[in-house]
Amino acid sequence: MIYFDNAATSFPKPEFVYKEMDKCLREYCANPGRGSHKISLKSGEMVFETREKISKFFNISDPMRIAFTKNATEAINYGIRGLLEENDHIITTSMEHNSVIRPLKHMENEKNIDVSIIKGNNYGVIDEKEIEKAIKKNTKLIVTTLSSNVNGIILPIKEIGKIAKDNGIIYLLDASQGAGTIDINLKELYIDIMVFPGHKCLFGPQGVGGLYIKDTLELNSIIQGGTGTDSQKLFQPEYMPELFESGTLNTPGIAGLNAGISYINLIGKEKIRKHKYNLVKNLIDGMKEIDGIKIYSKDDYDNNSGIVAFEFEDIESREIGYVLNDIYEICVRTGLHCAPLAHETLRTLDKGLVRVSFSYFNTVNEVSKLLDILNDIRKSLCLRKS
Repeated sequence: MIYFDNAATSFPKPEFVYKEMDKCLREYCANPGRGSHKISLKSGEMVFETREKISKFFNISDPMRIAFTKNATEAINYGIRGLLEENDHIITTSMEHNSVIRPLKHMENEKNIDVSIIKGNNYGVIDEKEIEKAIKKNTKLIVTTLSSNVNGIILPIKEIGKIAKDNGIIYLLDASQGAGTIDINLKELYIDIMVFPGHKCLFGPQGVGGLYIKDTLELNSIIQGGTGTDSQKLFQPEYMPELFESGTLNTPGIAGLNAGISYINLIGKEKIRKHKYNLVKNLIDGMKEIDGIKIYSKDDYDNNSGIVAFEFEDIESREIGYVLNDIYEICVRTGLHCAPLAHETLRTLDKGLVRVSFSYFNTVNEVSKLLDILNDIRKSLCLRKS
């Protein structure tokens, strides 16, 4: 089997991750912050160590400004629903995942917020000047992805953040695609809220993510419950990270995330990104030689996070995915990728796209095999037509 669906979740994980999660479950997986015995303290120490590691990874001053969530979608909802009020104006883009669009659409109905969606060009490239033009007197939030999950296009987040800062607007970054591969230095970027999943480019397991909130910003909690702190009080603690960490944390998941970040630190983000880009370049160069394939991803380093989206002009993307999986045991993603507005932008809403997304563990040899198979599919299609 060849796995090319890393934009959905990375697979396989580094051996570090498997070993540390197994160790956690066997040796110290008590409830962190819910006891004074040795095992609970050990799990709590690991959770805090992971906060510190994440802080260093993204250059965040205070580890306590990071709350653990079960995924990026939950974190996005905390950010959006904990911030917006009646009649606020929000700016976002057409390249967002439904994890951003659906909460905003829900808030349109619930709190009468006003949403402006900035459309990208034929590749989904967003012009930050169009975001600036869309600002109104009541604009409270700009929310964008770091990189499109459909075609890998990278947004100009530094420029967008500067626009937000200059206009007194909060900027929320959805770093789901790229956090772990693309360098994010929060001391150099104008980002007020950032969300990230643990299970994609950070090599952690599913079921753990994170929410960063700048220390000058306060959000309302949308879920309340036990935190292991201030237990005598009947109201939710109003400080980070407990404000957003109701209930038992995913302790083995956080241990796995810790190990995943350790692996990235060992290899180096730049080395990982260059490897993924080399695979992207090899695949796109090879596809250009195959008749009938239309490519929707850029092949330059600064505009691709490790994804190649394409279509055969005469075949539904789902059919291509079925053939690759059923006959050749190659795993890709097909369809709309939970981002219909991005497909409207790329004009692929009717057929969807085939998405190949790379990890550090993929190889040039695997790309060569995929190209040979795509050539075979093209030939088979020509024979079927004749």
